[in-house]
Amino acid sequence: VQLQAFGGGLVKTGGSLRLSCAASRRTLIDSTMAWFRQAPGKEREIVAVVNWSGASTDYVESVKGRFTISRDNARNTLDLQMNSLKPEDSAVYYCAEDESGAFYYSEPNHYEYWGQGTLVTVSS
Repeated sequence: VQLQAFGGGLVKTGGSLRLSCAASRRTLIDSTMAWFRQAPGKEREIVAVVNWSGASTDYVESVKGRFTISRDNARNTLDLQMNSLKPEDSAVYYCAEDESGAFYYSEPNHYEYWGQGTLVTVSS
C-alpha cells in the first residue's frame, strides 16, 4: 500500500492550499480516511476525517468552517481544501487510512497506512 500526499507549500495568512493524497495498488473504498498534522514539538493530531462513502465528515474545532475534506473513490484520492489559513495551521500534514472503516478514531495508532507528509507553512 502506498499513500502519497502532496500540495503543501508556503502561503500567507488568509491564503488557501489544497492537499491531495493518492493511493496506489489498492482501493480505499472501504476505508475511513483522515488528514493529520504535526507541528514541531507537538503531538500528531487529527484534522479532518471522512467515512468510506464521503457522506460523513468531521473536523477538529480549530479548522471547522475553513477546511473541507473530500474523497473520490473512483480515482482513489483524498483531498483537503484549506482556506483562511493561519500561522497556527503550519505543520506537516499526513493522509492516513483506517482500513477497518470505523467512523472514527482520532488516535493515530488506529490508522494502518500513512502518506509521507507534506509541509504547510503559513506566514504571518
